[in-house]
Amino acid sequence: MDNLTESQRHKNMINIKSTNTRPEIILRKALWKNGIHYRKNYGRLYGKPDIALTKYKIVIFVDGDFWHGKNFSKIKQQIKSNRAYWLPKIQRNIERDKEVNDELLREGWLVLRFWESDIKNNTDICVNKILEYIP
Repeated sequence: MDNLTESQRHKNMINIKSTNTRPEIILRKALWKNGIHYRKNYGRLYGKPDIALTKYKIVIFVDGDFWHGKNFSKIKQQIKSNRAYWLPKIQRNIERDKEVNDELLREGWLVLRFWESDIKNNTDICVNKILEYIP
């Protein structure tokens, strides 16, 4: 059962952002520091990537650990409240991520995805991974 009241949970959920999240900002600042120019939340592409390096045809998604199912096989055992809602929702997010990847690859884009926790804990590794694909 949920530890929060319905109004507390509502307040919590409406404050969760989908753009300009802390991990996105961390990664964008690190890219900018390395002289990489980008477009953020690029709506001209399918899936509206968080970061698009249009010059290099590279798109970057910053995936939230919970929302996009990092270690989903492990964490789905830990989800106790409202499982009938959360399990299909997260599973659909995982499927949608694959659909977006496939479409962007068909269009000739390189798709890179990073977990929010990896960006927070290992920003340099994430940036170096991106820099590997930039001539």
